Amino acid sequence: TESKYHRRGGDLKRRTSELGSAATGSPLTAILPASTTGKKSIVLSSETGKELAKQAKATKEERRAQIDERHKYLISRLADGIGLNEQQVEEAIISDDEFQLIEQFFAPNGLKKLLFFYQDVLQQKSNASLRSDGSTNSLLQKKLFITMGSTENLTGTCAFFLRTSDKVITASDISQEVNFGIFDCTNGNILQGLEFFLSQIMIPALKSQQNWGAVKEGLKNSQVQNFLYSVDKFVGTLSSSRQNIEDKIQLTKVDIDNYVSNLQNPSDCITAG
Repeated sequence: TESKYHRRGGDLKRRTSELGSAATGSPLTAILPASTTGKKSIVLSSETGKELAKQAKATKEERRAQIDERHKYLISRLADGIGLNEQQVEEAIISDDEFQLIEQFFAPNGLKKLLFFYQDVLQQKSNASLRSDGSTNSLLQKKLFITMGSTENLTGTCAFFLRTSDKVITASDISQEVNFGIFDCTNGNILQGLEFFLSQIMIPALKSQQNWGAVKEGLKNSQVQNFLYSVDKFVGTLSSSRQNIEDKIQLTKVDIDNYVSNLQNPSDCITAG
């Protein structure tokens, strides 16, 4: 009986040992749920991606169906001002997460301004570029997008639409009720872009304006002349400030160790000062 017990005990130990080695070695790990779990997560991730892409496509087509003459007016102005074709502008607009801002701009008492930035944006490449370590590749690419102008830094071109009244914007009056303009702030040179816009576009347009509404005599009116003088003065101040910033003083690093090491008492500090 004793020998049988030892024999069975030995078999039990041997099997336990084999099971332990299999749990940490390669034979058993090939059939562990962990390996199948990894594959399942990839499948689920792929299915989720396809579903999101399907939803995004449906959203874009729904927005495309909403495009009317008002949207086409905006698209045409943007295409001319930025240098894209109208199909590219339309695709950018219907793909934008802030698409609803356009409707808010058209609505009565709606948004007073509608801004578009066209500049380099850090964008993630396609899923095919996923690295083995799970990280992603990204690159700078020019993108046209709608913005409120408060969260993104302007580093490229800003195209803007401004309302002239609070009434609803319709297809028949959008060209009269909405003004369009562009700031070219390439490399983030906002002051230079504003200076160019005022000096080369706005001031010449104002000085050629004959109808000043209720103000009589147009450019001969003293109020109009004072206004134009103030705008000219502002542009001059803006230009001077920009040049001062661009020609700012460059400070060089000075090694003060030798000076400090020679200071022994307060009189030395006074002499050094």
